Amino acid sequence: MVVSLAFLVAGAAKGVVGFGIQVVALAILTIALDLLTAMAILLAPAIVTNIWQSMVGGHIRELLQRLWPFLSAVAIVVFVGALALTRVEMPWLTALLGLVMITYAAFGLSGFLLQVSPGSERWLGPVFGGVNGLLMGMTGSSMVPGTLYLQSLGLPRDMLVQAMGLLYLVAAFTLTVAMWLNGLLSIELGLYSGGAVIPALIGMLAGQKIRAQLPEKLFRRIFFVALLALGLYVLVASL
Repeated sequence: MVVSLAFLVAGAAKGVVGFGIQVVALAILTIALDLLTAMAILLAPAIVTNIWQSMVGGHIRELLQRLWPFLSAVAIVVFVGALALTRVEMPWLTALLGLVMITYAAFGLSGFLLQVSPGSERWLGPVFGGVNGLLMGMTGSSMVPGTLYLQSLGLPRDMLVQAMGLLYLVAAFTLTVAMWLNGLLSIELGLYSGGAVIPALIGMLAGQKIRAQLPEKLFRRIFFVALLALGLYVLVASL
């Protein structure tokens, strides 16, 4: 019940604003489950929904040509971050997830946007990608700083949504491989994860309908306030 609810809500958020399934689902699941279990259950819904998002929009070749240094760094460093899952106590990693959520919510509520010039992308992309991969491997979240970096590039709305889908797809797929290599996935968790795909897709479809009825700016504000509150709860509860 908790898993289905988490992915219905997370899918709805993704349907409205184009992101959120990982961090929202993690936030809700870590209230009832440990972080490691939550990360494992998240994998299949994250991969399936972001295959959909990354392939729709018609800019896939252009985005891959532009973002490959960033995405490559994400994919490589995820394996380094995932080593923490077997070496660091879960409460500390859960607290880190809470800090990531709080940071992203603070940026969203403040309206502050990073700005990266085209000439800086070649070296800043791998830097942001490496930090993002490290945090993804440790917490299962790609919001900070990956999403902030993509938002800093000044991409048109449809390209930005597709670029975020690519980021989340690459991060989720490589995290799946990293967790498997570290012996952190089981058949039971795989079945739970596969079953969570359905409520995630239902939530996405519902979110797309909500987007047509609800002003996006209002929803984004509600989203970031809720994310801030969940991040604070996750941080305090973990400590």
